[in-house]
Amino acid sequence: MKVLIITVAGSSTRFSRSIGKDCLKCIYYENKFEDTLLYKTVYRDLSFDKYVIVGGYKFDELERAVNTYFKPIRDKITLVNNEKFSDYGSGYSLYLGLKEIIGEDADEIVFAEGDLWVDDESFSNVVNSTKDVVTFSRDTIDARKSVVFYFDRNGYIHYLYDTAHDCLEIKEPFISVYNSGQIWKFKDMQHLKDSFYGLQAKDWQGTNLVFIQKYFGSMHIDEFQLTELKKWLNCNTVADFRKIGEV
Repeated sequence: MKVLIITVAGSSTRFSRSIGKDCLKCIYYENKFEDTLLYKTVYRDLSFDKYVIVGGYKFDELERAVNTYFKPIRDKITLVNNEKFSDYGSGYSLYLGLKEIIGEDADEIVFAEGDLWVDDESFSNVVNSTKDVVTFSRDTIDARKSVVFYFDRNGYIHYLYDTAHDCLEIKEPFISVYNSGQIWKFKDMQHLKDSFYGLQAKDWQGTNLVFIQKYFGSMHIDEFQLTELKKWLNCNTVADFRKIGEV
């Protein structure tokens, strides 16, 4: 079974500020619903057997949108309500998504943050890979908005993100550094379960990078696929959203 987990629970503060009103970013559109980030992410690849969408902020609006615009595949979609979205970080949304399928017969799981747009070819490269996947983009690394990962001198991955959107610091020699594409693929289900159950409750209250680091941190760079997302936008503001038609 192939599963896609999409997390869209956040309060979209920067996006709402950019349009002057409260808004659930993943279902925002200016012309038609098919332009929304959520619609583009789900309908980009219908080969998944299950779609787990974790919401929170404006959950009722999300539920209505899914019931209205995703009717052809509604039976494949599981909606999960993160009621702690304002108290905990993004890690708890990932926890709820994984919890929903951890005991099922999944063969592979793709996890995508819900405020992203990527081109179809790049997304297909992730989905069709036979290995675990870490993605990156070639956008400028900016500590005010970027999730970063680097490989230490021994070839092991380390993730960095400043929740204060200020500065990042690498305190050891490194081989290379990347702007994370914030999409991952998990192929080793036993390792995923070990990583999932290996974290404490407090570990899930921070960012989703705690679990990502737990899963990929023990793998050498040669043990997973490093995939470039050739066209990639992290839609923090409406200006970012409007760039989708330009790339």
